[in-house]
Parts: sequence; C-alpha cells; structure tokens
Amino acid sequence: MSSSTLLLVEDDPAQRMILGGFLRKAGYEVLEAESADAAVKVATRAQVDLLVTDLRLGGQDGVSLLGRLRQEHHGLEAIVLTAYGSVEDAVRAMRAGAFDFLAKPVDLDHLEARVCKALERVRLSSENADLREALAAGEAFEDLIGDSPAMREVRALAARVAKSRASIMISGESGTGKGLLARAIHRASDRQDRPFVAVNLAALPEGLIEAELFGHAAGAFTGAQTAKAGRFERADGGTLFLDELGDVPLATQVKLLEVIQSGTFERVGETTPRMTDVRIITATHRDLPARIQEGRFREDLFYRLNVVELRMPALRERPEDLPLLAARLLAKHRDLGPGVPQEIAPAVMQALRGWPFPGNVRELENWLERALVLAEGPVLTAEDFPPQLFGAPARTQTSGPVAPAILHRPLDVQVAELETSLLKEALAAHGGNKSAAARALGLSERTMRYKLNKYEL
Repeated sequence: MSSSTLLLVEDDPAQRMILGGFLRKAGYEVLEAESADAAVKVATRAQVDLLVTDLRLGGQDGVSLLGRLRQEHHGLEAIVLTAYGSVEDAVRAMRAGAFDFLAKPVDLDHLEARVCKALERVRLSSENADLREALAAGEAFEDLIGDSPAMREVRALAARVAKSRASIMISGESGTGKGLLARAIHRASDRQDRPFVAVNLAALPEGLIEAELFGHAAGAFTGAQTAKAGRFERADGGTLFLDELGDVPLATQVKLLEVIQSGTFERVGETTPRMTDVRIITATHRDLPARIQEGRFREDLFYRLNVVELRMPALRERPEDLPLLAARLLAKHRDLGPGVPQEIAPAVMQALRGWPFPGNVRELENWLERALVLAEGPVLTAEDFPPQLFGAPARTQTSGPVAPAILHRPLDVQVAELETSLLKEALAAHGGNKSAAARALGLSERTMRYKLNKYEL
C-alpha cells in the first residue's frame, strides 16, 4: 500500500529520524510530529491512513491522541509504541481502538509487517464504506424507474452531486418526475436525516409566496392572526425544494438571492434577522434563459441556483422504459380492486410506445389507473384505454400545403377552439383535477384559472 500516508509521532528526535527513514524506504509517505498538539495540526492538512505514535509524549499521550484524530479521520488505524509497556497500557490502547501495541526497542521488520496488516484493514474498511455508500445511493434512487441511457445518465450525475452543498436546478417538462429526483438527491445526501421541505410556487397566490417562504409575524397582513415559520425555517439543516421556480415574482427573487448569499432572512412583518442552513434544489419546466432576456427572471439568481443542472428526459425520449414504468405503476395501484391485472396486451404496449405523452409519466399513470378500474379480465386490453391512443397521429409529420378552409377562418377563432379542446381533454384525462391538468399542459395554475374563466369551462 505504497500510496498510504503515515503520521509518525515521537518526541525523541533520534528515534523519530530512525523510524521515519525506515518507513520511507519501505515506500510510505511519512508525516512527522514531535507532540500530540503538533500531530493534530499536521493531520488537519492531510488525509492520514495510519498513526504510529509513542505512548508517552510529554503532554497528552498517544492513546488520547488517537481519540482526537479519529473524530476527523474515520477509519484511522494506529500502532502504539512504548519503552515502558505494561499490561494496563496495552489494554487501554486496544480499548481505544489501536491496531497493535509494540514495545521498544522496536524490531523494524516486525514493525513493517504490522504496518502492512494495519493498512490492509484500512483498505478493507474503505472498500466496505464505499460499498455501503453505493448501496445507499442505489436505494435512494430506486424510485427513478428506467434503464434507458438518458435515465442512467441522470442517476449517475445526481449521485455524484448529492453529497455536495451545491444548489441543483432540475429542468424538464411537467410530469417527468422532477420532484422524485429532488427527493432522491436528498435521501442520498448527508442531510438525509434532516427535513425535506417542498413547495410548489405555481400553486401559491403571488401575494403569499414571500410569507410562505420566509414566514410572517402575527398581524403582518390580513388573516395573519398568529406568527408562522416559513419553509426556510422548517427546512433548516435539510433540503428545500422549490418547484416551478419560473413562477416566482421579481420582488421575491430579490429576497431569495439575499438569503442564498447571506444565509439570513426576515419574516414578513419582522426586522430580526434569522439564520438558516438549507441545501436548495429547484425545478422548472420553463425556459429560464428566455425569461431572463424578457426581464422576468434575475440572471444573478439563476446562476446562484443553477450550479448543477439535471434534466429529466420526457417519456417520449425514452420509450424503452415504458415496460418498467408500467410494471411499477401497476404494482403501485394494486389496491384499486381485487384481481387487478398485472399485464398489458402487447398491442397496447406497442401503442403506448408510439404515443407522445405530453403529460409524461403522470399521464401514463393516469391512463393505467383508468384502465385498472375498467378492466374486466387478467390483461389490460385496448378497450381499457382512451380511444385516442389507437388513433394517435405519427410523432413527426411532414409539412404540406395549408388547407384553404383553414385560411378562410380567423386565427383567433381557431386558437380559441384549439385551446378549448386541449383544456377539455386535459381535464377529462385527469378526472377534472385542474392542478394536474395544468401541469400536463405546461401551464401555471394561475394561467390555467385564467383560461378556464376565459372559455367559461
């Protein structure tokens, strides 16, 4: 293990020179210190694999030093040397976790053999830790179903950045699973035991977004009868997931930038600064660079939040994942009734692979729930799915001459008819749920309400 680093602590300069020289000739990198305090300083500047220390150092002894260093260097092994060895000293060293206890004068060949054994334990401990971490990461991302290249890339990059403090921005169409990815990153992070707090900014009235994020004092505004902690306070020490970031008003964007830069904020109606420690993950289906050009989103906030960008692929970009997704969703909704089918007819699966899925995984789940409720046999068939699935147009159509009938009708009338039709279809597909229909169409809930009122739906 020639790349290993040893920390040699010996208050006798002659002994330190002999031992250090021997261990360097054996191929190890050796750092030296003459006392426990000096050793702690050396260890703060380097990763140490093995501590070789004299028991008596003139101040704090070698066993106590081992305890101090293990607080920062997990898995550190130690060999304790002493010219005044006793059974009591040996027992104390072993209880403190020392790998071995050797009496002086030290047989150098024996020392090298014990160093090799100790470093082998360090290596095995490190490999086991890596394996446990890999298994934990795999469990964290198990809800992100799919074996397509696009999904493997998303999981790999998410696992790499999960342990960092960097802000992450998840982009992708509505219904692709951005919230699932955010939760998976939290579970794979060092903050997994702390709160995960999510807020859908598009679902909040514009005037209440600031109070919801930062909290408010009693009487801060009409209806604020009691003080309330905001999402930043509730997520302290954990992860704050801001969904639909593109819908944040400019005034609130300024305050978001302030809390990211300073780690402090004030509740609405208060002047007392409060501290917060959160890891921020954001998601959006909007084109934020375009909104920056339009003056609707702050560029400095964008770069603060977009340290790492992860893009969730649309379902139509990974049709090979449909069988896996369908199987997971069928298992998820077994409670819809007795004898729930576990299979999808091959012809139906082929049709699903060709459907563009504007609502992505959320739309697929809705269709499968519908099919499970309607199914009469052990296999889901065409009769259990919406008829448009089997009359769907091709994904890509060649352009051709515009029909004369289209040219003779006003554009605004045709746009209104198309919007009305799409709104009705989305509402029907999601059982009248306006929020779900808005997400499927890529609209904010405010825009959805406006259009429903406009067309009297």
